[in-house]
Amino acid sequence: MTGRNSRTPGQAPKEKKPTSSAKPKKKKKITLGKVLAWTFVAGALAAICGMGVYIFVLVNGDKIVEKNIDKLNFSEASIIYDADGKEAGILRVENRENVEVSEVPALLKQAFIATEDQRFEQHQGVDLFAVGRALVKDIVARSMVEGGSTITQQLAKNVFLSSDKTFFRKATEMSIALALERKKTKDEIITYYLNRIYFGNRAYGVKAASKVYFGVSNLNDLKLWQMATLAAMPKAPNTYNPISNPDKSKDRRAVVLKLMQEQGYITEAQRAEAVAAEYTPPANTGKSQYQTYIDYVLKEAQDVYKFDEDDLLRGGYKIYTTLDPNAQQIMEQTYANDKLFQKDGPEQKMQSSMVILNNEDGGIVAMIGGRDYVARGLNRAVAQPRQPGSSFKTLVAYAPAIESGKYNPYSRLPDVQKSYNGYSPRNYDGVYRGEVSMFDAVKKSMNLPAVDLLNQIGVKTGIDFVKKLGIELDDKNDRNLAIALGGLNKGVTTLQMARAYSAFPNNGNLPTAHAITKIVKDKEVIPFKGETKSVMSAKTAWYMTQLMQGVVEPGGTGTAAKFNRPVAGKTGSTQLDIKGLEKYNRDLWFVGYTPEWTAAVWMGFDKTDSKHYVSMSSGSAGVIFKEVMQKALAKRPMTSFKRPDGVKDLTAPPKGITDLKAEHVVMGGNSKVQLSWGGVGDNMTYQIFRKDSKMSDFPAEPLESTTMTEFSDRLITQPDTYEYVVVPYNAENNTTGARSNVATVTIDKLGGNPLDPLNPGTEPNGKLDPNSPDGKPGTDQQGTTGQPGNNGPGTDQPGQEQRPDREGGTGTDGRTGSEQGTKPGTGQGGGTRPGGETSQPGGGTGAGTDTGRTGTESGTDTRTGTNGTNVTGGTNSGTQTNGSKGQGTSGTGGGKSGTGTGSGTDAAAGGSSRGGSGATGGATGSGASTGTTDGAGTSSAPSGSTTQSGTITR
Repeated sequence: MTGRNSRTPGQAPKEKKPTSSAKPKKKKKITLGKVLAWTFVAGALAAICGMGVYIFVLVNGDKIVEKNIDKLNFSEASIIYDADGKEAGILRVENRENVEVSEVPALLKQAFIATEDQRFEQHQGVDLFAVGRALVKDIVARSMVEGGSTITQQLAKNVFLSSDKTFFRKATEMSIALALERKKTKDEIITYYLNRIYFGNRAYGVKAASKVYFGVSNLNDLKLWQMATLAAMPKAPNTYNPISNPDKSKDRRAVVLKLMQEQGYITEAQRAEAVAAEYTPPANTGKSQYQTYIDYVLKEAQDVYKFDEDDLLRGGYKIYTTLDPNAQQIMEQTYANDKLFQKDGPEQKMQSSMVILNNEDGGIVAMIGGRDYVARGLNRAVAQPRQPGSSFKTLVAYAPAIESGKYNPYSRLPDVQKSYNGYSPRNYDGVYRGEVSMFDAVKKSMNLPAVDLLNQIGVKTGIDFVKKLGIELDDKNDRNLAIALGGLNKGVTTLQMARAYSAFPNNGNLPTAHAITKIVKDKEVIPFKGETKSVMSAKTAWYMTQLMQGVVEPGGTGTAAKFNRPVAGKTGSTQLDIKGLEKYNRDLWFVGYTPEWTAAVWMGFDKTDSKHYVSMSSGSAGVIFKEVMQKALAKRPMTSFKRPDGVKDLTAPPKGITDLKAEHVVMGGNSKVQLSWGGVGDNMTYQIFRKDSKMSDFPAEPLESTTMTEFSDRLITQPDTYEYVVVPYNAENNTTGARSNVATVTIDKLGGNPLDPLNPGTEPNGKLDPNSPDGKPGTDQQGTTGQPGNNGPGTDQPGQEQRPDREGGTGTDGRTGSEQGTKPGTGQGGGTRPGGETSQPGGGTGAGTDTGRTGTESGTDTRTGTNGTNVTGGTNSGTQTNGSKGQGTSGTGGGKSGTGTGSGTDAAAGGSSRGGSGATGGATGSGASTGTTDGAGTSSAPSGSTTQSGTITR
C-alpha cells in the first residue's frame, strides 16, 4: 500500500514551493554616517602618511644639502689617446668663472626665468602645477618623459644628483630643492644656477659663456639679443650655441624673446629688434694642440655613443682614437703658414678645413676645422657645408656611368653647347671641342661632358649613387642637372667628401668614418661598431682611380697636388655670382688620395661678399693637399695603386685620324665625294659619318663602315655643304678611337645628266653628241670647274672638282718621269680623271717632263715651278692635256682624228692648276686659268671651233 510520501522507484522527489507567506532576509544598509566615518579614517591615515613623507623629504633634503653644499667641482678628467695608445688630450672643465648676485643684470635673470621656470618667483622650490602636468604626461607615455623641474630643481640635480629619470631620484631632487629654497634667497639660487650651468664650448657659467660667445666680460654690457641667446642654450648647449649652429641658435633665440615679451619683461619693439640681430663670433687667439680633433672626439662620443657632454668632461673615461699625431701636427703647422692663404679681408680672414682618412678602415687620421681654430669653435670640416664644384662630377656623373657598364674611361663624350630645358651650362674656358674622351673630360674638368653624361644616365641614378657614398641630397631641390657641376642645395662637408672618395682606393668599399675605436670606464669597454659597405664594383673604383691620376699629371687641373707618390684626385671651384667679379670664386676644393690615405681640402670665406671672395689660383687647395700629405707620409713605406683581382686593365683605343681629306669628283658625268685618310693600325674598321647643313650634329649611326682607308660617297642627291668624320674601331678589344678632323665639301652643282645619268652623251636640253660612241651629233657643254677638256676627236665635257688649297714649298718638282701605256681611246670626249701628283719642295726652280701614254693616247707634261710654289703650271701638248699631270683620255669619233693643245697658268695659291679645254676635231684651243687668294679660280679658252669656260670652288 502506497502512502502519501511514497514514490515510484526512479522518479525524482518533487520540490516544495515556497509559500507566499515566507519573508526574504534584509540587506545591511550603507549609511551616511558610516561613509563619513570611513572617510575620516582614510583621511587621517593619508594625512599621517603624507606628513611622514613630507617630514622625510624635508629631513632627507636638508641632510643632502648640508653634506654636499660645497660640491661644485668636477670629479675627474677624461683622457684621449692616439692611434698608438699615447695620451693626446684631456677632456676637462677648463673655463669657469663665477659671478656675484650683484653682477647679474635683472633682464638676464628674466630671460632665464621666462624660458626655464615662469613661476620661479611664486613657488618654494617645487612647482606643483608643473609636477602634476609632468605626471600626466609620464603616465600617458608610461615612462619619464617630462621633467617638470624648476630652476631650483635643476640646480639640485646638476650639483647633487645624477641625470637618471626615476621617481625616487625625482623625489630626492624635490627634497633638495625645498631645502635650498629654505636656505637661500631667490637671487642667490638663480645666481648659483647661472654659475653652474653648462653652455657648450667648455663654457661653465654665464660669465664664461658671455666671454666665449660675445667677448663680453661684464654681464651688464650684454645686449638683449645676447642675453636671449644665452638663455636659449641650457636646453641643448651643443645644438643651440651660436658658434656651432648659428641658424638653430637664432631660431631658439626668437622663442626666448617671444616668451619674454608675452610675460611682460620686454616690449614688442624690443623683441623685434633683438630677433633681427646677426651673430658674428668674436676674435679669439686661444690655441690648443690637436684642438679640432679633441673637439670632434667629444662630439662623436655624444652623437654615436650617446654620452652626455657634461659627463664626458668629468667622468674619468679613457677614449682611444685613430689620431696620427705626426699628421695632425703637420696639418696644424701648415695652417699656421699665412703664405699658403690669401691675404685677410677687411673683416674676415680666408678660412679652410681639411680631413685625412685611413683608406683601410675609415679612421680619421687628422682634422682641422679652420685657421686659428679655438676650443669648441666652428669646425668647418663637419659643420659648414659648401658647394663642391667640379669635385662632385666624379661622384654623381662619372662613377655611376662607369658602374652602369655602358661607359669606360675611353668612352667618347660630347663637348658641345646645348640647352637642357632651359639649363645651359658652359665650359669655364669657353672652348668646346665637339667630342672628347672621358679621360680628357676629367683631366681638364670640362663641364659639358659631365652634364650630358648625367643627362644620359639619369639624375636619379646620380642621386642614388652619392647616397650610397654617404651624401644625402635634397630629393626636390637637387633633382636637376646642375648637380653634375656641384650645384647643390645645401652643399657637402669636407669630411663627407673625404669619405666618399675613400671608396675609390678601397676597391669600392666604404668604411664608416670615425675617430673613436673604444671608450673604457673602469672595466667596461665600449668598442667601435662601424660597418664597411660595398658601394660600387672594384672595376669602377679602379677605372676611376686611373681617370683621376690624369688630373694631377701635366695638362690636368690638379698638377699642384702631385708629389713623389701615386696620387689621384679632383679639383673643384664654384664661381662667384657678384656682378663684375664673375671671374673669381667662392670655394676651392681638392679631394685626392694615395694608396694609404684620402684627404679633402676646402678653402674660402665663411661669408662671401664683394670684399671677401677667392682670388687665389684654383690650384691653391691642391698645394695644401701636397704640403700636408707629402710630409705626413714621408716616413711610411711607399705603395702603389693595385689593380683588383679579376679586373682587366684598360686597353687604349685606336689613335684618332688627323689627315682626312674629301674631294668632290665627277666621273662619267656623275658626282661623288672621294674620302681618303691614313690608317691607324691593323685589323681596323673605319666608320664614316656625314652631315649636311640642316643637321646640328653627326648622326649616331655611320653612313658606312670599311676596312679600307678610302671611301666614295655616291649618295649625294643635291647641292649642299657636307661634313665628314671617320672614327676607327678595333673589334678585337671593342675600343673606339676619337673622331677624325672634319673634312668639308661644298657642292654648288651636281655633275651628270639628271634625266639620264648613265648616258653622259645626252644633254639636259635633249641635244645629242655627234661624237658619242653611236656616232650621233652633239655639242660641247659649258663646265664650271676650269678643268681642261679632251682635245681629241669628240666633244669635251666639263667636270666638277673640289680640291683643298695647296701650300707652297721652297721650290717646284724637278723630277723627270715617263709613263707608257696601251690603253685604247674610247672615242668619247669629256671624261674627267683626277690628277694625282703634287709637286715636291725643292731648293729653287725646277723643271721636269712627263711622257704620257703611247698607243692611242700620248702626251707630255712640262712643269715649271717658280718662287717656291707647289702648284703646277706649264704647256701641254698631245691628244689630251691636263694641266696638273698630263693624263686624260683621247679618242676618235666619227672616223676623225685631230689634236688640241691647252695651256694653263696658276696665278695665285687658290687658283686652278688646269688649263681650259681645247676645241673639237682638229681645232686648236688655248685656255688660261687665274686664281685668287680666296680660293676661287676661273678657266677660259679664247679661240677655236668650240669655246669652254668654268669655275673651281675650293
